[in-house]
Amino acid sequence: MARKASLSGFPEWLPNERLVELHILDTLRRTFELHGFGNVETRAVETVGQLLRKGEIDKEVYGISRLQADEPATGDDPNALALHFDLTVPFARYVVENAGHLSFPFRRYQIQKVWRGERPQEGRFREFTQADIDVVGDGKLPFKYDVELALVIAEALSALPIGDFKLRVNNRKLAEGFYLGLGLADTAGVLRNIDKLEKIGADKVKTLLIDEVGATGEQADAALALAQIRTEDTSFVDQVRALGVEHELLEEGLAELGEVVGMAVRRAPGRVVADLSIARGLDYYTGTVYETVLVGDEKLGSICSGGRYESLATKGSRTFPGVGLSIGVTRLVSRMLGDGSVTASRSVPTAVYVTLANDDAWAEAQDVAAQLRSRGISAEVASSAEKFGKQIKFADKRGIPFVWFTQADGTHEVKDIRSGEQVAADPATWSPAPEDLTPRVGTAAV
Repeated sequence: MARKASLSGFPEWLPNERLVELHILDTLRRTFELHGFGNVETRAVETVGQLLRKGEIDKEVYGISRLQADEPATGDDPNALALHFDLTVPFARYVVENAGHLSFPFRRYQIQKVWRGERPQEGRFREFTQADIDVVGDGKLPFKYDVELALVIAEALSALPIGDFKLRVNNRKLAEGFYLGLGLADTAGVLRNIDKLEKIGADKVKTLLIDEVGATGEQADAALALAQIRTEDTSFVDQVRALGVEHELLEEGLAELGEVVGMAVRRAPGRVVADLSIARGLDYYTGTVYETVLVGDEKLGSICSGGRYESLATKGSRTFPGVGLSIGVTRLVSRMLGDGSVTASRSVPTAVYVTLANDDAWAEAQDVAAQLRSRGISAEVASSAEKFGKQIKFADKRGIPFVWFTQADGTHEVKDIRSGEQVAADPATWSPAPEDLTPRVGTAAV
């Protein structure tokens, strides 16, 4: 089980726990690169004005200043510096500032830490790692990328030892067109309240729609009926039309969501579901929206979310539309470690522990280790010539599978301390089985 952080909201991992996190990161990086996404890294610090320009809650942003600064940083100064709370806002700035050096559509992935002043609780941290992918266009971006990103994320998450998950997809055009067809002009207000459905329930959402948005009881019931629709195929289209609401924007959203779900049925069956309750509260989403939950652990919240934005970034008359998703890596890792569902086969990368028969043998032992390392085999040398039993026990405690011995006549033997088998070996040619070369990360049974 993961240790409790000594500073609330700022997790740290033991070496074996860090191996689980690295496995997650490496798997995501490999999948993203297989799909042609290039890596970028943005600075950790942005101006307050840049971070708050999309209306985020300023009390969640960590300002930074020197301890000996003449005046402490405040949120009133748009040029004050603060730590980024997500990777999307910094990426928007990055695109604008580097537009002349980028080829569009620009495919990017970014894996970095972010900081957010939230109250720490299960799945929520003040410092955490996100893994984002986005495709950004110059002026326009074909809808096919909305479909592609759903498939990329489904593939990436399927490669992780996280169990079953559902990528829940909706479309803001569909929802807004439906509300407009009902006669509800404050579509943003309806979306904000529908977004609370899972937290507070249908009855309270209906009350909010009536009291805050001015909906009639019938309009509120219709909006909630739309939010009840969930299908793993395109049958949601007929279910929406059966509600009897018509609007041009609704039809556009139905067509787009149908394309995403239809391709998912073909390429990632059972992974993607049309869920018309998904609203995503952020104002900059304009079309497809995504949220991902772990089946059986929905209370953890979304582990991956995002959507389409038509004008997240602008530069003069140029607009840069995009579509992207963000994976909460730290949320995933903490869940895996917390329930013990995923482990590393050993806590260190070392595959071979080279023993010492006496203290004078250290240089020769380093030669053995160097030959092993030259062929990609992680090896370390004992620091002192204790009894072989103690040296073996030390290796076993750390999960190192093999112990190396050099005999007085210059010959070598290697011992698998799990089975006890000991055989003659040549440091220039011997190799462990592929599964022992590096630590393996998988279910607890590994």
